[in-house]
Amino acid sequence: MEKNKVILLTGAAGFIGSYLLGYLNKQGYKNIIIVDDFSEEDKWFNFDSKDFIAKVEREELFDWLKREEPEIDFVFHLGARTDTTEFDYTIHEKLNVEYSKNIWNYCTERNIPLVYASSAATYGGGELGYKDDHGLVERLHPLNPYGVSKNEFDKWVLQQTEGHTASHPPFWAGLKFFNVYGPNEYHKGRMASVIFHSFNQIKSTGKVKLFRSHRPDFKDGQQLRDFIYVEDVAKVCYWLMEHTIISGLYNLGTGKARTFEDLVKATFAGIGKEPAIEYIDIPEDIRDKYQYFTEADMNKLRNAGYKDSFYTLEEGVGDYVKKFLLLRNYY
Repeated sequence: MEKNKVILLTGAAGFIGSYLLGYLNKQGYKNIIIVDDFSEEDKWFNFDSKDFIAKVEREELFDWLKREEPEIDFVFHLGARTDTTEFDYTIHEKLNVEYSKNIWNYCTERNIPLVYASSAATYGGGELGYKDDHGLVERLHPLNPYGVSKNEFDKWVLQQTEGHTASHPPFWAGLKFFNVYGPNEYHKGRMASVIFHSFNQIKSTGKVKLFRSHRPDFKDGQQLRDFIYVEDVAKVCYWLMEHTIISGLYNLGTGKARTFEDLVKATFAGIGKEPAIEYIDIPEDIRDKYQYFTEADMNKLRNAGYKDSFYTLEEGVGDYVKKFLLLRNYY
């Protein structure tokens, strides 16, 4: 059944945004305004077969909104510069902070609920843990300019929601995405998930190269991440649109860290091959910014009422490899 709600979705040509677009279509939502930099041809397959009512270039969005004055019911702001190896902060500041402030202010002025993408990169080395507590945000020390930009916007958001001068949308949620993987990341190059790179290495060489540990407390391949399948990310985004919960920052991972070795073994299993793993040094330019452990504290979202289980690593990787990577399918 088609649903009438008009949704604005930024980052719609990207990995998570295009998946969410397809997911919303499957739930009956077709009145979607998609926003992105649509100049990259290798992203076209992410969205070209999906349903939407308008396609707006990222740089033209606010002029377009002023001119067209659409009646928007909900905004998903997933557009961002996500390259953690881009060290020019001015690029991240423009796209991840200033642009996001404009989205926030637009939603505030027009009373539109907003879900936006934050990141687990805000937690830095994890010295303060991985709890989505508003009181920790000012004390976090992200390890790269991308993480800094995401945390700067979170800090600004919290300033907008406090005191007698509070100015915010009727509902808002900033989602701290952990390590998201899944279909529609073919265009991402170096920034694609380890599963994507592992799959391609197995197909071309029969083995996978993983980063060696440069810390005595972690064995090679035992570095831990909270890997979350993009289907679960889309489900949570959709659930937030459909349910009224307390506004705030929310972690979005599975709550269970897994090793890179586990991940690679699951990739080999999806292809039907025996694991063959080699270890290489972490490149010098990212070695001091490398996270050895991330794990989302998911109590806040659970306590807010989200009950669905998350894909296990084996389930998610198996689904991704068999339904998408082996067939070069898009979602």
